Amino acid sequence: MNKKCDAKALITGKDIYKEIIGKAYFYNTNNGVLVVMEVNGLPQAKDKCNGRIFGVHIHEGDSCTGNETDIYANTKTHYNPNRCNHPYHAGDMPPLFESNGYAFMIFLIDRFTIDEITNRTIVIHDMPDDFITQPSGNSGNKIACGIIVNNNYI
Repeated sequence: MNKKCDAKALITGKDIYKEIIGKAYFYNTNNGVLVVMEVNGLPQAKDKCNGRIFGVHIHEGDSCTGNETDIYANTKTHYNPNRCNHPYHAGDMPPLFESNGYAFMIFLIDRFTIDEITNRTIVIHDMPDDFITQPSGNSGNKIACGIIVNNNYI
């Protein structure tokens, strides 16, 4: 892709997940927003038949800070301006499949615009989203986070 992204996020982990580092790029298209993610340092599965799958969501909060019980508490809940049931939140995204600690994903989504997600957070969870359980898909703890910034202001 030869086009400059319209927004991006640097995604990092803390504490026991400090090895996680990745980027998410967001591109406006005629059919929605194209999202490209690349992440390194993800926890790896010990058994090849049980590879690690991670939930990914855009959250309403604007900070990757938290407290003693939730290091990313200030990311708040999934971005859901239309008050839809899970998995139809605007911030619900496909899962990341790790391969030797690395994951790459690209997808198109029309549930949000770049302006709507700018200054919000993108979060990786330690479990796959089951796309059923309310409100967050039983996707486990937050293990990495990034703030989405508009590329026009970088």
